[in-house]
Amino acid sequence: MRNILNAAILAPFGGFLLATMALAEWNYSGPPYPNASIKTNNMSLELQCDKMRFAPAGYEDAQDIKQKNGLSFRFLVNGSQEVAAFQAGRENSFIQIVDNYPVEILFSDEADYAFVLDQIAANAYLNLSMVDQDTSYAIFDLKGSGAAIGSLRAECRELDQSATPLEAPEGVVYCGGGGIKRQIEYVIMDTASDEWDARVTVNGNTQRAMTAYSYFGNSKPVKDFVVALLAEDRSEFLIFQNRRENWLEFGDYRYDQCN
Repeated sequence: MRNILNAAILAPFGGFLLATMALAEWNYSGPPYPNASIKTNNMSLELQCDKMRFAPAGYEDAQDIKQKNGLSFRFLVNGSQEVAAFQAGRENSFIQIVDNYPVEILFSDEADYAFVLDQIAANAYLNLSMVDQDTSYAIFDLKGSGAAIGSLRAECRELDQSATPLEAPEGVVYCGGGGIKRQIEYVIMDTASDEWDARVTVNGNTQRAMTAYSYFGNSKPVKDFVVALLAEDRSEFLIFQNRRENWLEFGDYRYDQCN
């Protein structure tokens, strides 16, 4: 839900801002994984080409965001004046915890993500708060964000234009998902020149992956587990198979064979 406000004055943010603001500089990092980010001792926000990752001060906050399946973005032109807002939730985004800590937000509509990036680049502060009350997880200083986001967008456009599609996999196709429907396909190559010995395709977009046949350190894999695919963007796909069915798990969802 996107919203542009007409100079709404939110007095409670005034004193709260100084105590919790993330005082740090925005940085841009180029290929192979371009991102614009701001990091402090205990919080970070990373903007990627197609999604963002927010690591709050405590893991319990990450769990709260995942449990509520929502996060409010409130954009401030100064310490107390909110000029725009966006609420990510089940109907417009996919929210999950990745790498054991950060919350990853993948927007269903590219226009929504563009709106969020526009507001981050244009305003002074970003307040990330609970969806059901005026309680902040973090407030980030946006000074320097415009330049970092400009570099990110330029690099993402260049990558889109120069990308050459990898050879399409030919194997089992999996369908399903929750708020965001996905069709997932993978292939494990018989010969590979490096550690990237598999390819995973999600809704037509293919990337390299590594295979892992241990169940993430467990001495005994869970029943029906076949292999884990660790993709280049750090996403993880767990493949399962028994005599009657094939399926995989990605994020919080199960995808069943559909071909």
